[in-house]
Amino acid sequence: MFNLVKVVAQRIALGLLTLFIVSIFIAFVVELLPGDITQAILGQSATPETVAAFRAELGIDRPAPERYFEWLKGMLTGDMGKSLANKREISELVGRRLSNTLFLGGFAAAIAVPLSLILGVLAALYRNSWFDRSVNSFTLTSISFPEFFVAYILILFLSVKAGWFPGISNISKDLPLGDRLFRSLLPAATLTLVVVAHMMRMTRAAIINLLSSPYIEMAQLKGVRPIRVILYHALPNAWGPVVNVIALNLAYLVVGVVVVEVVFVYPGLGQLLVDSVSKRDVPVVQACSMIFAGVYILLNLFADIISVVTNPRLLHPR
Repeated sequence: MFNLVKVVAQRIALGLLTLFIVSIFIAFVVELLPGDITQAILGQSATPETVAAFRAELGIDRPAPERYFEWLKGMLTGDMGKSLANKREISELVGRRLSNTLFLGGFAAAIAVPLSLILGVLAALYRNSWFDRSVNSFTLTSISFPEFFVAYILILFLSVKAGWFPGISNISKDLPLGDRLFRSLLPAATLTLVVVAHMMRMTRAAIINLLSSPYIEMAQLKGVRPIRVILYHALPNAWGPVVNVIALNLAYLVVGVVVVEVVFVYPGLGQLLVDSVSKRDVPVVQACSMIFAGVYILLNLFADIISVVTNPRLLHPR
C-alpha cells in the first residue's frame, strides 16, 4: 500500500511539473502570435497615442514575464481574468464551452469504447479470418485520414447527399438531450472513427497474447467455448494495457476536438480557442490552452497510474 501511495504521489508531482512547463510554453508561444488586438479593435485610423493608451488600459504594455506571473497567479486562484475582445469574464465564456466539449467527448467515448472492445474481442476470436482482416483494414484506413477529411466525407454523404443529419452542430443548453445527441452525432462519429483503431487493435493484441498462456490452453482442453474463454479468462487479465490505451485515447478525444469543432461549427472550447487566436485575445487563448493541457495531463496521469497498479513489476521494482 505504501508503494502504491508513493508511486501515485510521484506521478502527481511529475504531472504538476509538466503542467507548469506547459504554462511557460503557452505564454511564450502566445506572445509570438501576429497582429495586435488594440489595432484590431480601434481600427486602422487609430493614432499611435490612442493605441498606446488603449494598450496601457488593457495592461498589455507591461513586460511579458510580469504578465505571465500575474496570469499564473490568477489561474491558481481560479481567476482567469477578462477577455480583451469583449470584456466578459473568461470563466463565463469557458464554462459553457467546456461543458459542450466534454459532452461531445463523452458522447464519442460512449460510442468508441464499447465498439472497440467488441471489435477487438471478435477480431481475436476469429483472428486471421476475413472478418479480422476487414476490421483491421477499415480501422487502419480511418485512422490514416486526418480528422477534417473524415468530417467532410461524413458531411458530404450523410448530410448533403442523404440529408439524414445536419452539417452544422448548433447546439445549446436549452435543447432536449435527444436533439443534442442528434446534432452531435456527426462530430462524435468523426472522433470515433479516428480513435477506434488504437483501442480495437490493443484489445485484439492483448487477448491474442494471452491465448497462448497455460491456463487458457487448459480451459480450451476442458472444452470451454472459445467466446467464454476470451470473455471470462483472457479479457479480465488483459484489462491493464486495454484500459491504459483507452485512457490515452480519451485524452485525445478531449483535446483533439479542436479541428472537429471548427469543421462542424460546434460551440465548444476548441471553437472558442480558434476564434480567440484569430482575434489575438491572449487571456482566452491561454486559458483554453491550459484547460486542454490540464485535461490531457490528468488523463495521461490516470492511464499511467492504471498501468502501474495492474503491473506488479512496476509497482514493486527491484
